[in-house]
Amino acid sequence: MDTKNCFHCGLEIIEKEEIVFDDKLFCCTGCKTVYEIFSLNDMTCYYDFEKSPGATPQDINGKYDFLDNESIVSKLLEFEENATAIVSLNIPHIHCSSCIWILENLQRLQKGISTSQVNFPEKKVRITYKPEEVSLKEIVYLLSGIGYEPYISLENYEAGSNKVDRSLTYKLGVAFFCFGNIMLLSFPEYFEVKEYWLDQYRGFFRWLIFALSLPSFLYSASGYYVSAYKSIKSKMLNIDIPIALGIIVMFVRSTVDIVMDYGSGFFDSLTGLVFFMLLGKMFQIKTYSFLSFERDFKSYFPIAITRIQGNSEQSIPVYDIQKGDRLLIRNQELIPVDGILISETAEIDYSFVTGEAIPITKKSGDKVFAGGKQIGTMVEMEVLHSVSQSYLTQLWSNDVFKKKVVQKHKTITDQISRYFTPLLLLIAFGGFGYWIFKDVNIAFNVFTAVLIVACPCALALTAPFTFGNILRILGKKKFYLKNALVIEQLANVDTIVFDKTGTITTNKKSNISFQGEALSENKIALVKNVLRASNHPLSRMLYDFLPETKRIKLDSFEEITGKGIQAQIDETIIQLGSASFVGSIEENEVQQTSVHIKINGNYLGKYVFNNQYREGLATLFANLSQQYQLKILSGDNEGEREALEKLLPKGTELIFNQKPEQKLAFIKNLQESGKNVMMVGDGLNDAGALAQSNVGIAISENVNVFSPACDAILDASVFQQLHSFLKLSKKSITTIKMSFTLSLLYNVVGLSFAVTGNLLPLVAAIIMPLSTITIVSFVTLSSNYYAKRVEKK
Repeated sequence: MDTKNCFHCGLEIIEKEEIVFDDKLFCCTGCKTVYEIFSLNDMTCYYDFEKSPGATPQDINGKYDFLDNESIVSKLLEFEENATAIVSLNIPHIHCSSCIWILENLQRLQKGISTSQVNFPEKKVRITYKPEEVSLKEIVYLLSGIGYEPYISLENYEAGSNKVDRSLTYKLGVAFFCFGNIMLLSFPEYFEVKEYWLDQYRGFFRWLIFALSLPSFLYSASGYYVSAYKSIKSKMLNIDIPIALGIIVMFVRSTVDIVMDYGSGFFDSLTGLVFFMLLGKMFQIKTYSFLSFERDFKSYFPIAITRIQGNSEQSIPVYDIQKGDRLLIRNQELIPVDGILISETAEIDYSFVTGEAIPITKKSGDKVFAGGKQIGTMVEMEVLHSVSQSYLTQLWSNDVFKKKVVQKHKTITDQISRYFTPLLLLIAFGGFGYWIFKDVNIAFNVFTAVLIVACPCALALTAPFTFGNILRILGKKKFYLKNALVIEQLANVDTIVFDKTGTITTNKKSNISFQGEALSENKIALVKNVLRASNHPLSRMLYDFLPETKRIKLDSFEEITGKGIQAQIDETIIQLGSASFVGSIEENEVQQTSVHIKINGNYLGKYVFNNQYREGLATLFANLSQQYQLKILSGDNEGEREALEKLLPKGTELIFNQKPEQKLAFIKNLQESGKNVMMVGDGLNDAGALAQSNVGIAISENVNVFSPACDAILDASVFQQLHSFLKLSKKSITTIKMSFTLSLLYNVVGLSFAVTGNLLPLVAAIIMPLSTITIVSFVTLSSNYYAKRVEKK
């Protein structure tokens, strides 16, 4: 009698409980209801991804009533504002492509859900929704109703701990136990000892070895069978197919040997093979997680924040922020931690978190979240939690800001893997066919050894390990990259465009003088308090230059990118900026970098900056000019053209009086002419150009400003090492090509030994993880070697 299975969850149906709907069979009303929901929302293509992908929905009536409590919900949320809330939920049942598809299309099932993103390895879904349209409780009930009940534990939330998957550790332990005991029991067979008791109980020991091999064969190696099955089911060939086939062939052959009394079989080799392959997998995971750890927690952004202590202001690194600190957040600064707003009002742009640049108005006492960007006048806030560096990394790497670039090396790996498995199977069956007529034992050894030794794991690890190590090295050297793809893009650059103010000039050193009528103490106080709210490099230099004065509250503040600042204090209107913005008299014949001042319509004069260029600028440009086209873009006038022409190599293009939109258009024109452009700017006036360029680098000098548009953050203290970093990125591509060659060479040599019958399956199983260790060691040592070599030059 044929068994009947539920169309939704795939479970066997008991005849009495069978439900027929829409010509399909269901095991319960829950599965039928889910199918109805998908049908009504035109989402039945869910079943096209996998056959019977869903779980049976559970009755959870009243289980999540605690989500009516706002204080509990606020603990679960990552982010919450009037119109937007974000929550990450653990979904243990995520297991296939259908799960991912349905969970990333929740907005089609529930009004109020904006987006949902699945993190498959962690079995999490991150949902952005509108609290006024749908509650968290409704979302949880929706998920449970379609068979994806979330796991919510407030205890785990408070402790900050997640359940760790230890299945690989358990499998490795079982495999080691089986391998060790089978090796001990097999010793008499190795030496063919003739002894009464051994001969008498030889059969018993062989069946004991068979029994000991079962946990390793059925449990420890199960991951390879599941992966191979899914691969065949999806009509794709992955590397686990030959490995699973090799294990099964060895087991069947060994069982036949015992049953037919031909010998003890290959159970020692089989269990050894499983153990060493799992050991290799464990090594890969541990090594890569170490690189991820280095990346997440040691790559501190070189941004600072202003902490207020009494009447003094102190600039500190973001990771030194403590709960209870009072912070000053200026215009365009990122809020690095959750806190309470102390100032009366604030306009906060949460595009880092939500991708939408619509400012949200906050009032004194309101909670403000990490990742927001202050727009307008400066505000003060009190810190609720210390900074989470991994959270800042997550915000910076938000999918909203990713550039759509094809990752070449990933494609190479995929292409090799695609052709590798069919070719490997062909060689294995060819070798087996050749030897079967000569020696059956050798034939099975050849077949199994070929399937095991030619593993492209080392091949697949080459690019991620190389890039991971380079990311770590550059992070230690204060050059912080958004992701590994940026390294590849850096290696392809042929044109470099630099901003001038705050990029090739330093805002720590400058000779400033005032030209105009002498300013009274009161007017200096007005100017200084207006500058206090700005993050522009010239504003910060002038603010540091002016003497300390009393603090005055600003009634309004507006900073117009590329032009200047307009602010109001009581009835006084202050304008600071370029000559054209302030509407002053025409610039002198000898143009200078300057900030003009106008108070209540009266032009008072200008502060003139004799800019100090960064140390090592001439040497850096001389080195870069040998390989790259160099260009300087500046929003300032041409006052420093002559000085720059003396300082920089001949052929460096200098373009002045550029507005932000003109900088962007300039980058675009270069790209249209076939150039691969890197832009180096301060992240303020250059956001558009940084986003447009192939690689955008924001230089940071003690200022808490960086743009989601930038691909990298360069600490100003290592600006002169930029050429070394570019050389290292090119060397990383060389390392990848060398390790690809090494891995392919290893496979060719290993296969030649395996096909000729000179390689036992157990030796192949030991060599396989060793090849992975060799490749990982090679790329790590090579990248470290190139890093030291580049640094010395």
